[in-house]
Amino acid sequence: MNSIARARRFDLIAFDWDGTLFDSTAIIVRSIQAAVRDVGGATPSVQAASYVIGMALPQALAHAAPDVPPERYPELGQRYRYHYMQHQDDLSLFDGVLPLLERLRERGHLLAVATGKSRRGLDEALRSVSLRGVFDGSRTADETAGKPHPLMLQELMAEFDVPPERLLMVGDTTHDLQMALNAGCASVGVSYGAHEPEAFAALNPLHVAHSVADLHAWLDGAA
Repeated sequence: MNSIARARRFDLIAFDWDGTLFDSTAIIVRSIQAAVRDVGGATPSVQAASYVIGMALPQALAHAAPDVPPERYPELGQRYRYHYMQHQDDLSLFDGVLPLLERLRERGHLLAVATGKSRRGLDEALRSVSLRGVFDGSRTADETAGKPHPLMLQELMAEFDVPPERLLMVGDTTHDLQMALNAGCASVGVSYGAHEPEAFAALNPLHVAHSVADLHAWLDGAA
């Protein structure tokens, strides 16, 4: 075993997508707000719409639009997807993400995505930013369970035969960090996404990164 492999603390690093790797928070918030208005609900605040980022879509919409009856959730979901698709080409990776992922691969880490997006949505995003082949695996809310349920991480651990103590979850929401806690895994929070970092402390992340450069430095030295 080489020195880099010996130095690794985590074999598998799972990243949330929106707000962690992909700069999409503002577009998601505006798409949620527009979708709720389209079906006659009261427009959720920016804070309320931001809070649900990372959840599975049905769960997110139910939280963001409590005055919309459940029978209208399918229509609400369709309107959200419509508004999001109008702007998905506006979205991009945060500066520094590609070098970060390349460095982690050089160090021999397995890389995965664990996201509240749908499988279709994630696959479209991966194609749009030429990231095919960078990740060893991925799980989405529609094929497992929505965050903070630990099933996404449990399935990734089973797929790669990695025990909980060798998996690190990186995310921008309390849902991500709670999912890691529920799975018995360590986590790192990022403060530049959807949730205010003050809420992270109770979930015991190993670090809270305030930029991609900060995240890169911490992972390079401690992961």
